[in-house]
Amino acid sequence: MINFDFHKYVKSYVRKEDKVEYLERAREIKSRFVDGDLKYWNKLDTFVSSAELKKIINITDYVRSNCDVFLVIGIGGSYMGSKAVIEALSPMYNRKSPEIIFLGTDLCSENYYETLEYIKDKEVIVNVISKSGTTLEPSIAFSLVMDVMKEKYSEEKLKDRIIITTDPEKGDLRELANRKGYVTFTVPPLVGGRFSCLTPVGLLPIAVSGINIVNLISGAKLSYERIDRAIEYAVIRDIMYKKGKIIESFTVYNPKLYYFTEWLKQLFAETQGKAKKGILPISCVNTRDLHSLGQFLQEGHDIIFETVIGIDKDKKVVLDKYDMELNSLNNIALDKVGLAHSNGYTPSNIITIDEKNESTIGELIHFFILSAIVGALLIDVNPFDQPGVQEYKKLISEELE
Repeated sequence: MINFDFHKYVKSYVRKEDKVEYLERAREIKSRFVDGDLKYWNKLDTFVSSAELKKIINITDYVRSNCDVFLVIGIGGSYMGSKAVIEALSPMYNRKSPEIIFLGTDLCSENYYETLEYIKDKEVIVNVISKSGTTLEPSIAFSLVMDVMKEKYSEEKLKDRIIITTDPEKGDLRELANRKGYVTFTVPPLVGGRFSCLTPVGLLPIAVSGINIVNLISGAKLSYERIDRAIEYAVIRDIMYKKGKIIESFTVYNPKLYYFTEWLKQLFAETQGKAKKGILPISCVNTRDLHSLGQFLQEGHDIIFETVIGIDKDKKVVLDKYDMELNSLNNIALDKVGLAHSNGYTPSNIITIDEKNESTIGELIHFFILSAIVGALLIDVNPFDQPGVQEYKKLISEELE
């Protein structure tokens, strides 16, 4: 379960009268999620059907039994959500087999060289993820990986080792899958990459890692009950923005949530950063970053606020010196840093999960998705497009031609 404190460390920045101005707009937005044009985004059954969920679970058993490496090819939302969940919920050491490797996230030759060399003597199953099938980085990765796969496996065996997640009807990858008979999963047509963690895009790699995706989805469904809090969080962010807080630090006190903050950075930047508007998302992992970025948050330019994700209960490590558990000390640090930063003009929203598991991570994911959409509506930008992302692709394409 999620608990929220949007008051203790923001009370001098966000007053009740500030929120009153948003009441009518908030009611209108909520009605759109309940029974209007946005209700799709508050019903997870439209993200993944029961039939496709069963298919994911069934193929997961095969994948886990038949490869050393599960190679996931994708960029942006096609990999960031699943990596965030896997890193958050997997052990640091001695992870379950198979090893999950993400490729297609860059154009670095050293990265490709070492990965391709590494998989040459491994049993590999590939999951390539791209709605269009033409995105530059995944296309290059898939081409290079297929050169290795064709040397290792016959055309017939490749049918059991290539999984394609793409548009349900069209595109280069859909055409390839139909022609070769590869297993496919669908990217829902209305769901952009940054929102796709709870679709087959994210769920298949997450399931292969050994994480219970049924519990993940069940937790996400709890966020239906949190729509008011999602709207409240978006409103508080907008009030901060109008008062000159143009940077938001997503701050965590558990290093395993680092990639979750990376996903949050994409979610909010790509959803709201348009038309010369939006809040710049950054991230901090504390207490490590208290010795670097913490200096700026305490005494630097007055343009930042924080959204802090805390964990009530964690693994038990006892500190005899202080007669307390280490996680209790971690949460004392969270509290006192919030106080110190607030005194230094950096206010903090606190979002706390009772413990880190599939359910609470799923609930966090959908809570933030809803909040990001609401935040875009409040600044009058389209939450669902990303026109700026296309510009660099266009310029590279022109150069290659």
